[in-house]
Amino acid sequence: METTATFRGLACTVCGTTTAADAARCPDCGGTLAGDYDARALAPEDLAGRAAQAAAVLPFETDTLVSLDEGGTPLVAVPPLAAELGVEAVYVKDEGRNTTGSLADRKLSVAVTEAVQSGADAVAAPSTGNGAQAAAAYAARADIDSKGYVPSRCPFLNKAMVNVHGGDMRVVEGRYDDAVEAFEEGAGDRYSVEPGHPFRVEGVKPVAVETVADLDWTAPDAVIHPTGHGESLVGLERGFAAAAASGLVDREPELYAVQPDGCAPVADAWIEDSGTPASVEHPDTIVGPLEVPDPAAGTAALAAVESSGGGAAAVDDKAVLQGAVDGCELGPEIGATGGTAVAGARELADSGAFASDDVVVLVNPVAGSKEADLLRSHLMSQGI
Repeated sequence: METTATFRGLACTVCGTTTAADAARCPDCGGTLAGDYDARALAPEDLAGRAAQAAAVLPFETDTLVSLDEGGTPLVAVPPLAAELGVEAVYVKDEGRNTTGSLADRKLSVAVTEAVQSGADAVAAPSTGNGAQAAAAYAARADIDSKGYVPSRCPFLNKAMVNVHGGDMRVVEGRYDDAVEAFEEGAGDRYSVEPGHPFRVEGVKPVAVETVADLDWTAPDAVIHPTGHGESLVGLERGFAAAAASGLVDREPELYAVQPDGCAPVADAWIEDSGTPASVEHPDTIVGPLEVPDPAAGTAALAAVESSGGGAAAVDDKAVLQGAVDGCELGPEIGATGGTAVAGARELADSGAFASDDVVVLVNPVAGSKEADLLRSHLMSQGI
């Protein structure tokens, strides 16, 4: 595998065990793996500019990545929301601007690159929708096959675009856990790029570096992320940690996981101080991308939240939809998934999580246009 000179392999985010780059889970405890790097990778004197620093936290050189020009997303100021929350500034890191409209593009770029370098001619993954679409797009870019396993409630847009990108797909009757079962039974010898894959975690790290770069190389005080599997929280924590360890910033932000209360295994575990998310027996939320009853990186996400000094919150669907609509009126176009961050920020502010001089960043993982039917239905229910 052609990795960067600073990439040393993988390390478990739970127990610290180091292992080879081709492992999917920790061989000792089954925990989520992430990249192990030489801490000098981000030495400021060796790098020039936002894009260079962001690329330096990845395990592959830029010219070897399977890429569709993902990343480089904007950090959009939302002054009215800052005034409402009583903080100095609020920004939205708008990951809906990625190639297929979600943060999954960053993850699958790196995961498909690793698959190709490992000799794979086909990849597969279960998905609530966005991951399958991204996997199909990046597999097509790499000229390999892909197959996504999605639940029947997966949005039509995702299903259509999987096929448009040339990917194969199995639509499984039921919800996400049914799609996971079908994937485990039917993926065969296709290379797995399923949620929790270590190179999916790696793909999120540049979000952190881009954020501090756009804030003139200072860390925000808090970052709020709508959470499904939890792998994005792990990637964010490791990205901010890399920036701090190399001297780009002098501290790391607090990380907050926010989930719909109808499927909130990570938030519930945080609130109950259980240390490990329990699988949700009857998940029920309108936010399909976050309806993940058994998160693949849940324990690692909890550890990331704890090490950052942050926390978690669960919010109801009504607050989520109103947060999405309000977010679109105040700033960038976000959907129900991003609305979860707005609703969570409001709840956290009410609980006293923020100080008046805090800078708060909300991550919008999915383009609002991909969830327009939910927002329109919400407005119609209000007579609009």
